[in-house]
Amino acid sequence: MTGSGRGLTIELILLRGGNVSQVERTGVRHPWQHYGMLLCGIVAVSWSSVLIRLADAPALVVGAWRLLLAALLLTPWALPRARQEWPLLNRRERISLACSGLALALHFAAWIYSLSLTSVASSTILVSTNPIFVGLATHYLLRLPVRRGMVVAIAVTMAGSILIGYGDMRFSGSAVLGDLLALAGAAAGSAYILLGQRVRRRVSTLTYIWPCYGLAGLLLLAASLVARQPLLGYGVSTLGVFLLLAIVPQILGHSAYNWALGHFSPLLVTVALLGEPVGATLLAWLILGERPTMLALLGGPLIIVGLVLASLAEARMDRIEATGTQVGGTQCP
Repeated sequence: MTGSGRGLTIELILLRGGNVSQVERTGVRHPWQHYGMLLCGIVAVSWSSVLIRLADAPALVVGAWRLLLAALLLTPWALPRARQEWPLLNRRERISLACSGLALALHFAAWIYSLSLTSVASSTILVSTNPIFVGLATHYLLRLPVRRGMVVAIAVTMAGSILIGYGDMRFSGSAVLGDLLALAGAAAGSAYILLGQRVRRRVSTLTYIWPCYGLAGLLLLAASLVARQPLLGYGVSTLGVFLLLAIVPQILGHSAYNWALGHFSPLLVTVALLGEPVGATLLAWLILGERPTMLALLGGPLIIVGLVLASLAEARMDRIEATGTQVGGTQCP
């Protein structure tokens, strides 16, 4: 079955009341375009930290503008589809959608502020430790097994991340606070991914990301008002950065990841997120003059190897599940 056929099968199963476990057991191999979408997401999101550094505005304001502009730009396409698909969601899934928006707001609030306290490399490495949180939640909360191949992939990518972060870590008080905020952003981002998978497998990408971005943006807007941070009065360059943040890392980058949640496991998506520190470190070197350390240059290839291993592990599980489905199908009367 082709990739489009797989998508159609999932749509039909869901529209007929099928649950997530039924869809996940289809076991169809992913076409190369699915992995290409993940790669595009990595490249787009890698611009996020550099653009945030170039914006002359507080963290909450940057996050609010980024998310609200993204939601606004998506409205002409998302609103008609959302009206058709929202009735498909039950009460629990709508609560998951709202909680996902809250988690996204917390993620950006913590991470964007961390970038003003520590280096781009350290912040992006620590905020990309999602596999640890998702892996723990997958095993202990969702009671799902983590396969050995994925465990190896996580270990390799985390080893590369630690090398990059260790070579750039500073031990001043502000840097330590920035590191802790980045970790908090990773925890919130993991909740966003796990909650999003539940909803994303029921509706289209646009129907999921549009209210999620909008709600998160409104929450950050309210937080900015409470903190008495100015929402207007910024220069043309900063406003331009707000727009670029909405289009490149948010609409193109995060939306690619959200699309991937409808096709891959949350663990694979979070492992793919670890490609961001590689791109972000290189861009910070070229644009901001933050030269990476030797350990960063050693850790980057390790992360790439980890991404390849994660993709191979996912493809291997698809083949195993496809074989099991076919065998089970022949045995059924």
